[in-house]
Amino acid sequence: MPYVPLPVAKAILRPTFGYILNPRRSPRQQRQLLDSLSRTQLLPKGTTHQAITLGGRPTELVQVRGTGSMKTDRGTAILYLHGGGYVNGSPLTHRTLAASLAAESGAALYVLDYRLAPEHPCPAAVDDAVAAYLELVEKHGLRPESIAIAGDSAGGGLSVAAARRLIDKHGIRPAALGLIAPWVDPADTSGNPQADDIVVSLDWGHQCAEFYRGNLSATDPEYAPMHADLTGLPPTVIHVGVQEELYPQVSRFASKLRAADVETEVVTLPRLWHVAHAQATMVAEAADATRRLAQSLAAQLSG
Repeated sequence: MPYVPLPVAKAILRPTFGYILNPRRSPRQQRQLLDSLSRTQLLPKGTTHQAITLGGRPTELVQVRGTGSMKTDRGTAILYLHGGGYVNGSPLTHRTLAASLAAESGAALYVLDYRLAPEHPCPAAVDDAVAAYLELVEKHGLRPESIAIAGDSAGGGLSVAAARRLIDKHGIRPAALGLIAPWVDPADTSGNPQADDIVVSLDWGHQCAEFYRGNLSATDPEYAPMHADLTGLPPTVIHVGVQEELYPQVSRFASKLRAADVETEVVTLPRLWHVAHAQATMVAEAADATRRLAQSLAAQLSG
């Protein structure tokens, strides 16, 4: 199927996400609508997805069989933590993104179905992510230097929180972090005055932030890793669109990573929207961004 031009993709996606990611809809309604929409997504040729369990949570193992870059055979892995404001999202909603990363990185993608708010506020998602990573090491025989953690939006923030706990509590340092527009400070309400975000709204984000916070402080580092000690985190690659609401927040976080001497690569995407990587099989520019992210992560993985 040929790629869709950017203006056409935006015209399709803006009303779609506006209809679904609406604070007037319950989390259950949002989840149902997103899952229904995701059943129509395209996948790279040779994609396989298998239901497994990691850390006691349902997980989807996504691999791509084929030739050249379209092959998963390096003995490396990426634990993928999906976005959705900590309130929705699933392995199904992120199957295309995971498959595209698998195809271009050569790594197996483990997409964790972590517990969601408001039923399970922070730190439930962090608990699940850490347990999943530990199982990959302790029961699946993978070495930490062969396993990256990646995630988008809320999943990006969760990736940082999980890595921090793995380092501090378990003495395990993931090989790398791959963060797509990471939501690292959910209580930050400043937004982006220059935003033209076709995916998320500030009202929706504020509601999700409150659902996820539970009884924690707004500056608790597991809830808001912007406020964590970032020293010692693994090499980190960040992708962010300049037109999205999170752009200023992500820029501040990248500056904090560099100040903490974390090896940091930042890729700014002037024409793409929030987590456009999810449309990698639809939009050429999104495919290019996903390929670049996958190659950055692959370079850090030791098979």
